Amino acid sequence: MSSRLSLAALLLLSAAPVLAEEAAPQDEQHGSSDPEIIVSAPYARDRKLVATAVTVLQGDALQLQLRSTIGETLARQPGVSSTFFGPNASRPILRGLDAERVRVLTDGIGSFDVSNTSVDHAVAANPLLADRIEILRGPAALLFGSGAIGGVVNMRDLRIPREVPEGGPHVDVSAGVASAARERNIAAAVNVPLGAGFVAHVDGSFFESDNYRTGGFVFSDNLRREGAEAGGDVAEAAQLRGRVDNTAGRTWDVGGGLGWIGQDGANLGFAVSHLENRYGIPNGAPGGGGEEDISLDMRQIRVDVRGAVPLTGAFKEIRVRGGGANYRHDELEDTGEIGTSFFNKSWEARLELVQANKDGWQGATGVQYFSRNFRAAGAEAYIPPNETRQLGLFTLQEFDLGAVRLEGGARYEHANVKSAQVGRERTFNSVSFSVGGSVDLGSGFRLALSGARTERAPSAEELFANGAHAATRAVEIGNPDFSTERQLGAEAVLRGRGDGWRLELSAFVNRFDNYIFLNPNGLEQDELPVFEYAQSDASFWGVEVEAGVKVAQLGATRFEVTGLLDYTRATILSGGGAVPRIPPLRMIGGIEATGGVVGGRVEIEHVTAQDRIAGFETRTAAFSLVNASLSWKPFGAEAPTTLMVQANNIFDVEARRHSSFLKDVAPLFGRDIRVSLRVAF
Repeated sequence: MSSRLSLAALLLLSAAPVLAEEAAPQDEQHGSSDPEIIVSAPYARDRKLVATAVTVLQGDALQLQLRSTIGETLARQPGVSSTFFGPNASRPILRGLDAERVRVLTDGIGSFDVSNTSVDHAVAANPLLADRIEILRGPAALLFGSGAIGGVVNMRDLRIPREVPEGGPHVDVSAGVASAARERNIAAAVNVPLGAGFVAHVDGSFFESDNYRTGGFVFSDNLRREGAEAGGDVAEAAQLRGRVDNTAGRTWDVGGGLGWIGQDGANLGFAVSHLENRYGIPNGAPGGGGEEDISLDMRQIRVDVRGAVPLTGAFKEIRVRGGGANYRHDELEDTGEIGTSFFNKSWEARLELVQANKDGWQGATGVQYFSRNFRAAGAEAYIPPNETRQLGLFTLQEFDLGAVRLEGGARYEHANVKSAQVGRERTFNSVSFSVGGSVDLGSGFRLALSGARTERAPSAEELFANGAHAATRAVEIGNPDFSTERQLGAEAVLRGRGDGWRLELSAFVNRFDNYIFLNPNGLEQDELPVFEYAQSDASFWGVEVEAGVKVAQLGATRFEVTGLLDYTRATILSGGGAVPRIPPLRMIGGIEATGGVVGGRVEIEHVTAQDRIAGFETRTAAFSLVNASLSWKPFGAEAPTTLMVQANNIFDVEARRHSSFLKDVAPLFGRDIRVSLRVAF
């Protein structure tokens, strides 16, 4: 471990992704364009004063990282990895926590899908239409659900208008192509003022890709050795290079909305959208092993509403946000027949009472209700029909005492989970709270400390699963007698910024009681290993470092050396060993040019081997990727139009993400040349 940290220190001192970007050009149609302002709360918050680590991705930084899934779009942010179940199904992992412990939101409420049910189920959130993505932890995360122990990913779009465009319609267009998967995409959004404060919105996007090409071998060393021992066609198939079969995808999305924006801050709007997504699932072992080409055909119709009414006196405004969706996806066999269908009807509503700032004290208190009806039908319906109802009461309070700033959050949640088919109903009452504060140390440094005690009710999947799950190639068995999962955690963040330099260092530790995880019991059923959901105590700790130093200035263009490091270590206590699928130590170092008409970046990303593994896992080899990008703003550095060319994995390296269930059969992309254009007017 010491040699790894020494290498990390060298990389940080010598050179990685972009840190908090300098403020992007102001575009009123997009609300705040300052990445130092956090908008995922009832009121704007200054990022440097927040007691926990926060990530903001927007503008050119978002364009650089944009991919077809929310998981891959965020996978190179500090403390973030992804499930990478092929290029079309990828969910974020925050500090080693995923699924039920990370809430993925669209403009403050849920994505209303079944991505928490299985890693092969895509998130119904389209990054191509994202205006801004924020990752929150700590007290603010309690606004959105007690299940967000790992944190909250909030993707903000423009479907419900926020402002009246000045001078006529406002248009956003983005388009791109990429070589590794022969990808092509385009997205557009238009806001049109109708008079009297009314604004109409329409948007649409289209994405299509072929089977993607990887660097090196498709199958891991272990599978190639097993294939060689089998001999014949299997041995030959095990040496496959190039494209990964059955990974093509096609997505389209269309939406429309209407908003009214009053002169006094009052607003009300709604939006309706339709999403369709069809994509293939990478197959298993060399030679097929009896696996068929399975594809998923997803459809979702969604309705959203948002409004606010200004108040006087002790309260600034009352805000309401709600939405619901009818979701279905079919898992199709290679013959086109439907094997299994998943249905999900969900709706969520939240009401927030925002306090006026009084002598440095501000906050918000609210109520949230969530309803979910889930059922699956078909050969692999391993989760029985179930219903989930959640009612939450929450508050976030902040106190500005000058050099010291304090914040705290609390949430009470009542959850009811039942399955008539199983004949069980469980009720959980959870109480979570988080406190934190920051102090100005002078010389540009600020130290933040926070602590949290959170509780999470088990999900329906963890309680009631019972059957073969093709995606994880295992039989999964839940436990309807699980108790509430509890976490006690602490985090320290040191932020510094001065003339030509910036630094953010965070360290965290989390102790779980009744941590829920999948554990093999050593048995087999229908030639598949049996995994039982189990509860045990667990510990997580880790560090994240970002740094940047300006080394030159040429006109408006700044040249900076940047660095990033993140590491998470997670252990099942009482002799359980490593928690499965924990990302290893990662370092990214680079040099970049920003602020001018022409910009660019060259970087190296090194991910160490993960040999601290659970009993059923295999080791994941280290890899290093070299990436480069060049951007051009043809109408000036302050204009929102950017043409960008990227070359990722330039040396076509074979790379596997340890957090992926499919790491042995679906490596990351090989050399990928990407061209993208973003225009706003």
